[in-house]
Formats: sequence, C-alpha cells, structure tokens
Amino acid sequence: MNADSGSEKTEGGAEDATPLRRGWTTGTCATAAARAAADALFGGEFPDPVTVTLPGGQTPAFALAVTERGERADGSPGELLGGPWAMAGIIKDAGDDPDVTHGALVRARVWRGAPGSGVTFRAGPGVGTVTLPGLPLPVGEPAINPVPRRMIAQAVGEAAAAAGQPADLVVEVGVENGELLAKRTMNGRLGILGGLSILGTTGIVVPYSCAAWIASIQRGVDVARAAGLGHVAACTGDLSEKAVMARYGLSEQALLDMGDFVGGTLKYLRRHPISRLTLCGGFAKFGKLARGLMDLHSKRNSVDFEWLAERLADLGAGPELVAQARGANTAAQVLGMADAAGLALADHVAELARRAAQEVLEDAPVAVEVLVTDRQGLIVGEAHSPSPR
Repeated sequence: MNADSGSEKTEGGAEDATPLRRGWTTGTCATAAARAAADALFGGEFPDPVTVTLPGGQTPAFALAVTERGERADGSPGELLGGPWAMAGIIKDAGDDPDVTHGALVRARVWRGAPGSGVTFRAGPGVGTVTLPGLPLPVGEPAINPVPRRMIAQAVGEAAAAAGQPADLVVEVGVENGELLAKRTMNGRLGILGGLSILGTTGIVVPYSCAAWIASIQRGVDVARAAGLGHVAACTGDLSEKAVMARYGLSEQALLDMGDFVGGTLKYLRRHPISRLTLCGGFAKFGKLARGLMDLHSKRNSVDFEWLAERLADLGAGPELVAQARGANTAAQVLGMADAAGLALADHVAELARRAAQEVLEDAPVAVEVLVTDRQGLIVGEAHSPSPR
C-alpha cells in the first residue's frame, strides 16, 4: 500500500528514539516531473533540480532521473494535432516507509492542449484508470487523485505564466512497472485498473502511516456503497479474508482490508452505513476488540491473559485451568486449553467483540457478525446480530 500521510513513528526507546525519515508521495514526484517537463516544453532547459510547492507551503527540490523531448504525430479529441512534447522523470523516495512505490520512476509528459482547454490529465503506462463509482474521481478518469491534480495544475500553470503562454496543457503521468506494483495494492479491488494511483494529500510520506491505510478502507466502503452492496466483510489479514470468501463468496468490492484498524473502519461505517458487516480475524486480535480496544496491532495493544482467564471462568472453567490460562504464552495456547475442556471460548470472545463493535456503530443501521479464526484460518467462533437496528 502506498502510504501518504499520518502520524510519524520512531524506532528504539523513548530516550533514544530516532525519527524515521520522511519521503515524498507519488503526487509530489509527478508534480516535480510535470513542472520540469512544462518548463522544457516552453522552450527552456529542464530545471535540475526542480522545485515545487506543497499544499503546506514547503518547497522541496528534486533531481531529475530522465528527460526527453519529442514530436507527437496526431492528437486526441480536445488536443492540438501533433506538436512537441517534453518528458521528465523523478525517482520516488518514500523515506523509511515500507511503500511499494519506493524507488519507482514517476514520469510526466506534457504537451499543448486545445485553446481554452486548461490542464487535462492522461494515464500513462503504469497509472490506472477508474472503472467503478464511489471514488473521488469519475469513472473513466486517470487515477490521479484530486490533490495531486491541483498540485500539478498549479506547477505547470506557473511554468506557462513564466513563459507568457496559456496553461492549456495535457499532462500524462506514468509509473515505471506500475501495473506490476499495483498488484500489491488495493487498486484492483477498488476498480482502478491498469496501474497505480497517483496519491497524496500533504505531498509528504510519513513513515508507517496509519492514515493512508484508513483512507484505503474508507474508499473501499465508498465503492461498495456506490455499487449498492448490502454486505461487506472487514478482515484483519489474508487468512481471515479467505475464510470469509469460503463461506460467503463475496465479490472483491465487498472485501475491506481492515488490518488492525477496526476502530477506523467502524467509525466510517457509522457515518456511511452498509446494512450487513462481517468482521473476521484471528482469536488474539479479536480478543482485544472484545475488550473494547479499537487498534489491534500487537505493538500498541497486547494480549491480556488475565482477561482471557476471567472469560474462561465465566464459562465455568475450574481454578486450575484459569491459573494455566493466566500463565500462558500465547492466545492460541489459551484457545487450545478451552477447546480441550469443551469450553466455547472463541464463540464467547466473538460475541463480546460483536457487542463492542455495535457500540462504536451506535444507532447506525448495520447488523454486525463476528467470525473468529485460528492460526490456520479456520473459523472457530462466531456471533451474529439478527438484524440491523
């Protein structure tokens, strides 16, 4: 997933924490490439490095990785026939973020459009096209998000103004190997086909961004609603997703890659409801949800063995089993103890998790069910809401 904004995290302890290095979004790289190409198109040299202005006012500079000029033989509707073009490329540096586009070559090719056309966009090789409603771009448009579009339009507009020319320009954005890289993102599920999205809201990649993941979940909900789907499943990982698919055979657009962000998922569904929600995840993670925790990451919330032991006691476990659970090393070990004793701990945890989720949804008309899986991805516990409230 391509992370674009969020809270910066640090490595190490509190005393010697070293901030992780920030990077640049694909939108920023495309903007820098487009500005350099526009300057060259208007008869100048390719500026190297090229400076752009981010939404927050920062003005980073970027070295050019490639440049090229050429002549177009024909034109598309709304464009001039033939004419020169200029292209520049920037190597994306995502800083210390585990971004699939880190190191990718982001290109922008610019040529003149028809008089009065303004700045228009094309998807070059490696950039996808929107094919489903629900995203912030119309169907058929290149997957260049609104903020990057504004950044690019501003940058090439400044180049045109400096040359005393109208900003009637076509900007084609591409990403080298973008179609392959897109297979490691949620784009296909969101109906963005043929490549990556050009993303960014601040222009800066903050390492290990939570906000970008939650934004992907939100776009998934938007696409599902626009498609009129009445049932979506939010899963914590690949195994739980496969378990849901095996049971329900849902379409890709009905699957939300929730990861650890159950709170962000539920809060968005509270405002943008879908009538039926299946939450599916591992026993350890949903044990945290059952306690009312909305961030399921192991580094932020750990398994509470005392709590699990108390739940066994609720189910009638004897003192010896309860004591063994308190001293367990893993949640899976506790689940195994419960199974051996014939106690439906996974079902109990699923019901508590369902209630916790329903509380976050408040009065939204969403019926929640929870499916709990083991480490092999088998459904070992479940709880169901009879109907939307």
